[in-house]
Amino acid sequence: MPEIATLDRSHDRAGFDCGVPELNTFLKATARQHGQKGISRTFVLTDGSPAILGFFTLTLCEIHSEQLPASQTRKYPLHSLPAARLARLAVSRKAQGKGYGELLLTEAIRRTALIADQTGVIGLFVDAKNDSVQSFYLRYGFLAIPENPLQLFLPIQTILDAD
Repeated sequence: MPEIATLDRSHDRAGFDCGVPELNTFLKATARQHGQKGISRTFVLTDGSPAILGFFTLTLCEIHSEQLPASQTRKYPLHSLPAARLARLAVSRKAQGKGYGELLLTEAIRRTALIADQTGVIGLFVDAKNDSVQSFYLRYGFLAIPENPLQLFLPIQTILDAD
């Protein structure tokens, strides 16, 4: 049964390959250090073994209301606003096509709701790498930012309403 846990030394980072060199390098060389320094948290999907089937990284960010889609801009004051950012999400080539991307995204959204409950955030941001990835996020209710359609936003109300 797949399980999601915080990345630690027991996970086999060296054996992970999602097909995107930048994501592989982040997991192998940077993710654990960022976690130790409090910069971000990386969560891994495993089958109970040290092998990593996929991962996602969450961090916090600050945005300005004018960076939001027009439908959201009027809801917030005109200053810096707290948000969560899905900094990375990847599935191992060996595990692709099994729904693990959706499972990881669902967990990232769930954790964003927990963050919102504890500290307050206006939603979850993600930067899609291309149109195909953008389509994936749009299926889950993310809204494209008009000036940068590959930057997407999932409002906190959408997250809470789905609970």
